[in-house]
Parts: sequence; C-alpha cells; structure tokens
Amino acid sequence: MRFLRQLPRTALLRRARARLKAGGVIAYPTESCYGLGCNPLDARALRRVIALKGRPNHKGLIVIAASLEQLRPLVAPLSADDEARLMARWPGPVTFLLPASRRVLPLLRGRHKTLAVRIPDHDGARHLAAALGPLVSTSANPAGQVSLKSARACRATFGERLLTLPGRVGGRRSPSTIIDFASGRVLR
Repeated sequence: MRFLRQLPRTALLRRARARLKAGGVIAYPTESCYGLGCNPLDARALRRVIALKGRPNHKGLIVIAASLEQLRPLVAPLSADDEARLMARWPGPVTFLLPASRRVLPLLRGRHKTLAVRIPDHDGARHLAAALGPLVSTSANPAGQVSLKSARACRATFGERLLTLPGRVGGRRSPSTIIDFASGRVLR
C-alpha cells in the first residue's frame, strides 16, 4: 500500500500524460532525489530536459521502466540468460548500459552506442512508468548543483517549465550504480 501514497492522483496522471504527449517535462520522486522525466523517444522533450539541466548533449540520459517489456523497443535484443541476469538485479538501484536499439535518438544515448536503463526499486517511480510508459530519469537539478529532494524545491527551481508530481524520495543517499552490462565494469 505504500506505493499508493506515492502515486499522484488520477487527475495528475492525466495531466502528466498530456504533458508528456505534448513534448513536455515532468519532475517526480525517485530512489535518491527528484528526477526530470520525459518521453525518451521525443526529440523536443529530450532537448527540453537537456536545456533545463544545462547538460551537455554528449552525456546521454537514463531511462527507467516498470518492466523489461517496456525497455525492449529501446535496447538491442537480449538473450534469455542476459534477461535473467538483469532481472536478478531489478527492481533495484542499478542502472545498466545495454546496446541501444536503432530507434534510440542520439540525444538520448549521447555519444554512446549503449543506453542507460533501470527498473527502479522506488515504488512510486516504477508505478509512474507503468502508467505513463518508459521515462527519462535524470536528477532534477541544474548541472553541477545539488540534486533536489522535494516537489517544493523543484517548483522553486523550475517553476512552470515542468509539471512537478508530489511524492516522497526514497531513502538512498547516492544515485544508482551504473554498470556496463557487457564488461561488468562499474562506472558510478
């Protein structure tokens, strides 16, 4: 029942869906901070997220999803063994770099041939992705500044440029671990 308290009300979900469909950006709670999110296949929305953060285009962005099924269009086909390895760590605070599908825009993957993806262990973020589809998930803060931890802080920083959803940030103090799936190398 805890996740029900973290999910926005139905009217807010409709507003969020409309905002995403129009190429807009939302802010929502994740495991360690508020995240900025958009439709990962919408170039206008990706440019908006990058501009809001003041983030270089070459870095790429993380995508969260509620299930591996939601990620399939964004990543190259995976073997059954690879899927089992992923699902042994998900839901969880681990972001994996997987080979990106051809559908993935360069703005999303940056200069990389991989895409950073995660099924979060934050119930609210995971259920939000279940309701809205896969979402970009980058910390809600201008680049180089402290990550924002509340809806109030997001509204104060970004104002009306995005729709801020209410909810509680999870208890993690640091962002997700990032692992290159092919090599097993921990990058963050």
